[in-house]
Order: sequence, then structure tokens, then C-alpha cells
Amino acid sequence: MATPAMNFTATATIAAYGGKLVKLTHESAVLGCTMALNVFFPPGAFGRAVPKVPVLWHLAGLTCTGDNGAEKGFFNYWAAKYGIAVVYPDTSPRGSNHPGEHDAYDFGSAAGFYIDATAEPWSQNYKMETYITSELPAALYSYFLVLDQSRVSLTGHSMGGHGALTLFLKNPDKYKSTSAFAPIANPSNCPWGEKAFGGYLATKEEWKLHDATELIKCYTGRDLDILITCGTADNFLIAGQLLIDNFTAAAKEVGREDQIKVNYAEGYDHSYYFVSSFAQDHVEHAAKHLGVL
Repeated sequence: MATPAMNFTATATIAAYGGKLVKLTHESAVLGCTMALNVFFPPGAFGRAVPKVPVLWHLAGLTCTGDNGAEKGFFNYWAAKYGIAVVYPDTSPRGSNHPGEHDAYDFGSAAGFYIDATAEPWSQNYKMETYITSELPAALYSYFLVLDQSRVSLTGHSMGGHGALTLFLKNPDKYKSTSAFAPIANPSNCPWGEKAFGGYLATKEEWKLHDATELIKCYTGRDLDILITCGTADNFLIAGQLLIDNFTAAAKEVGREDQIKVNYAEGYDHSYYFVSSFAQDHVEHAAKHLGVL
């Protein structure tokens, strides 16, 4: 390991599928607090500098931390098979103690929505977009030299699916691919998104900057290959929180309908039983773009 500007502390190292899941903490200057995350290293990753290991980031959903996907998503098994590291960051700053921060499951704690807030007091430290796309990866790649920063993909679940779609569409040069499990695909038009954006963002004009359905309309990067999986029995799909059809309709408007693949899984809900059931599809989707499949 190199000596980085940001120091990590390993709180646990757990053997899994021939590799190691490392639980880490660090101090984030961007978020102004201590943050925790998990990183899965595939078999043989430790103790070598080359060849470097491609990386898949998993962004978690509402109420979650970096532990949920690492413990219940079943990504590590497939990542071990294909020699991929998996990064499981947290979803929001912890312990800022702004008024009302801990009062609801869908705003504040565990609900950072992977955006940089512009409204007070949230703009002081709710800067998850900068944390996920800049601060944390720069620190990780300089600390764990075996991680290949030139081969990185995204996936995410629910609010994290929103993050995986929007962060990719805004930063296609940073990522080889993206995919999403039951994403909040049009947050500007659903209750979860309206609450979060209304609280975190200073003006409504900013909402479209963090909405995958709006972003794909003005996306001018390379051809897309986005995989989305959602259960037909997902209560949040039925309740109009996800609005995946709005995203695919927007893609069709700009001639990208063939670049979005949506698989509806009969009878599956929104839980990690669903996520773990389709983890293979999403790891293999990333593996193809990362050059290991």
C-alpha cells in the first residue's frame, strides 16, 4: 500500500469465496465526518501489484449502509469468479445531526441520493456525488494499488440504482458500464425524489441535473449498454416510485431504446432476496465491459 492523503483503518478482514472482504473507515474531508465502507478483493488480489484488478461499485438504497450489499447481495461470489473487486460505500454522511436528519427513512440519514446538496444546511456536508465520483475513488486507488482505476463499472439498487444511472450518464469517461436493480429512474416525478430534491436542492431547476430520465435526453456520449432488472411484484414499482417506463420512453425519444435492456422478473419484490437472485446477471454485465468475460 502507498501512503495516501486519506488514511483508511481496517476494522475487519473476512474470508469470502477465496478472497477477502475488508471493512474500512476513514475521515472524509468532503463530507466532514467518519465514513465506513466495504471492499471485496477477489482471490489472489492481495500481495500483488500486477495485473491490477477491475472494480465494480455497488451503490445501496434507502435505509442501507455499505454492509447491506456486501452481506446480502451475493455479488462477492460472482466477483470472485471473474476476478473483480467490489466497493460498497455508504449512502450518506453520518452523524451530522442537522435538525430532522434522523426523523425519516427517505431523507437525511441513509438517504443521500448520491447528489451534492445546494440547500442549507444540507449543502454543508451532503455531497455524496463528489464523494462517490472523486474523493473516495481517488483515495482508494492510491491506497490499494492493485485496484485498476482504468477499469471501473457501476451498479446499484433502488436509490443506488438512481445513483448508478445518473453518475454514469454524467461521467461516462469514469466508468465502463452501469446497471441497476429496481432504480428510482425518474425522481423528479415520484414522492421519494420530490421529497429528497425538494429538501437538498435550492431550486427546482436543479432537479433535472440529477434525474436519469432527464439526463438521457441530453446525453451525447458513447453508445450505452444499460441493464435494468426489476421484479413485477415490487411494491415500489406498483406505487409509482420507480417510473422505469419513463426512463425507457426518454431513451426512445433520443433513439437509444436499443441501448437499454429492462428485464422484469416475474413475482420478485424489492428486497435483497431479489437483488441476490440476479446478482450474477449484473456482475457478468460489468465483467463484459471490464474485459474479464
